[in-house]
Amino acid sequence: MQAQTLRRVAIVGYSRIPFARQFTNYATASNQDMMVAAINGLINKYGLAGKQLGEVAGGAVIKHSWEINLMRECVLHTSLNPKTPACDVQQACNTGFESALYIANKIALGQIDSGIAGGVDSTSNVPLVLNEHIRRILLDVRRSKSTWDRIKQFSKIKLKDLTPVAPANVEPGTGLSMGGHTEYTAKYYNISREEQDAFSLGSHQKMAAAVDRGFYNDLIVPFMGLELDNNMRRDTSLEKLAKLKPAFDKENGSLTAGNSSPLTDGASCILLASEEWAQAQGLPVLAYITHAELSAIEYIENKHNLLLAPVYAAPKMLKKAGLTLQDFDFYEIHEAFAAQVLALLKIWESPQLSTQFGVEALGSIDPAKLNVNGSSLATGHPFAATGGRILATMAKLLHEKGSGRGFISVCAAGGQGMTFILEK
Repeated sequence: MQAQTLRRVAIVGYSRIPFARQFTNYATASNQDMMVAAINGLINKYGLAGKQLGEVAGGAVIKHSWEINLMRECVLHTSLNPKTPACDVQQACNTGFESALYIANKIALGQIDSGIAGGVDSTSNVPLVLNEHIRRILLDVRRSKSTWDRIKQFSKIKLKDLTPVAPANVEPGTGLSMGGHTEYTAKYYNISREEQDAFSLGSHQKMAAAVDRGFYNDLIVPFMGLELDNNMRRDTSLEKLAKLKPAFDKENGSLTAGNSSPLTDGASCILLASEEWAQAQGLPVLAYITHAELSAIEYIENKHNLLLAPVYAAPKMLKKAGLTLQDFDFYEIHEAFAAQVLALLKIWESPQLSTQFGVEALGSIDPAKLNVNGSSLATGHPFAATGGRILATMAKLLHEKGSGRGFISVCAAGGQGMTFILEK
């Protein structure tokens, strides 16, 4: 049997809607509304109307029960050829990245020539759940044999039963939110409030500078009256950040609304293809996806570990690629929290800390090359949509430069993480 030759996978397009803070511009928008807008932006920008692509993959972390076939429904509400298949992918904050890897692998194997990967999330339009008492009553009503039996069951419902259960963004194994876990991280690795605030300020300042030089102009398509992410704080300062109260550990915490990514609504997508397909469509190759690694970490016994899985992914990926952490022109590290990024950098730099994870230290990263256009602290973080945003940002950076390598790292709920290498 002849060995199969893998094809190179190119990022040839990108589109996203502006990211919006929870309960602001997109408070009434559904996941489908936002994802369709992002995909339509891609279609319009790259002349894809009526075209049948190999597949569309993506998903949402927060979904209603009727969104069981979300991405396929999104395709059917765009001008893509309706014969384009689609599937849902969900891996917490990795969702957009995992979707890209899914499509990329199919292209590399020759199963498809082109595809769209993306993600969407609304933290404003979340499913509301009935409490367990009323759920059981409604089950008994369904089993009832007579009208009188149904009336008796309905009579058991109390006014308080009509209050929905508040949605909770927590880890099932610990009952702690990501912010709660990251408080443990900040304390364990001695990440000060001042360090976190300074890092967050830098994210907002770098994004403001990128906006001013027009970097985001072709990355974003307007939606529902919004033309730019509304989380960026151009006028923030260390003094303003220092005044904010702790958000998770009210007594002794260092994480605040200012150094944590906010709850956000948004959607993003990228167009992936083989070189041959891109050439046939007259589309330039922005960058190639050359390596990726997925990892997981134990975080229930060691609560400070939740968002540190890239500690394992990065060395594995770099070894396979034959590269060091210093062999890159740009670095994009997802900023779920300033403390999480700072802890990750500290572990990679320190032989002593790296040894605790059973890996070798990778060394330091040049701060001037890290998140050069701002990242999630400034743009916001609509869970599944962050992957498309970061991959598009890195692809554009490399395309503008005309050559080079980009390193991407992302952490996710459930103690998982991914790393990518993009090359031009």
